[in-house]
Amino acid sequence: MKPCNQCGKCCVKYSNGDINASEQDLEMWRYFKPEIAEYVKGGLIWFSPSTGKPLSLCPFLREEKQADLSPSIYTCDIYFDRPEDCRLYPVTLQQMENDNCEMLEADDLRNPAAAKRALDKFHAQ
Repeated sequence: MKPCNQCGKCCVKYSNGDINASEQDLEMWRYFKPEIAEYVKGGLIWFSPSTGKPLSLCPFLREEKQADLSPSIYTCDIYFDRPEDCRLYPVTLQQMENDNCEMLEADDLRNPAAAKRALDKFHAQ
């Protein structure tokens, strides 16, 4: 399994409200990160603070175009305070395969037990 290359596929796919924040995330944001909490509505994320409407992308996702025409990389303005679903992604090899995750290599599919160990190590970081 390759390290994450910040391709943004998971962030773009799931940042339109298809992820959840834990109660602990919501509480922490309310008390310590009000700039994040303002994008929460009824315990759900990501909503416009001005209109109350759901956003099509996470407001903290940033695309950085590369000068050398390499693919863009994506960064997260709230990386250390991101929702639990983001912290735990990817959950399974199947999810990685379905999402065309660029961390996944052909050997991972041939040896899923070793890939699962690598994924467990990734989560332990």
